Amino acid sequence: MVATSYPDRRARRSAEIRERIFNAALDMFAKKGFAETTVEDITNAADIGKGTFFNYFPSKDHILLAFGEMQIGKLREAVDEAKCSTQPVPEFLQGLGRLMTREPMRHPAIIRALLQAFLSSEPVRESMADMQKRVLAIHSEMIALGQQRGEIRSDLTSLDIAMVFRQAIFGTLLIWSLDGDGSLLERMNATFKILWTGLSPRNNFDAHPVSLTAAPSVPLFF
Repeated sequence: MVATSYPDRRARRSAEIRERIFNAALDMFAKKGFAETTVEDITNAADIGKGTFFNYFPSKDHILLAFGEMQIGKLREAVDEAKCSTQPVPEFLQGLGRLMTREPMRHPAIIRALLQAFLSSEPVRESMADMQKRVLAIHSEMIALGQQRGEIRSDLTSLDIAMVFRQAIFGTLLIWSLDGDGSLLERMNATFKILWTGLSPRNNFDAHPVSLTAAPSVPLFF
């Protein structure tokens, strides 16, 4: 019993330290900004040594990658649950904004930090581009399900609709992050209400998909 409990205890301790570093970094990004925050700022806030920080993250940029992975995990779980339920896809998509913006709402600066890292760091940009493809694929799954159920227009490809959906929500989130006030959910709901007028089924259109050949966008982790 003692021999097996020790590794479990060590793993829990390691997870706790990693989470403390992660949360301290997000708090510092919110207070000082991403560029102005140093690793030393993060380690002081987390009450750990610099060496300990680098045992968990190669750089402060990788905090943002961890944030992205966390958001992707939440998205994957939510979509898997929705696919097994009878909840209408449009209703799910509207609620998805509330689910995926809980963390950004606590840290408005994280959105600006993500953009800053995406534009300034080649290694981070490559990793974020990979995440962007994964997120787009998950969204496309949900759009395709809505099309199969007749709840979403089918004259456009699920990929193109997913791209437009993400760009609309991302634009709302980005503009809100400049203010960081309590209006995010209200803005999200207003955006979706207008967006839905373009997503609802088109009875007068034929069923042949049309591609919008959307250009790649910056990563959006919801």
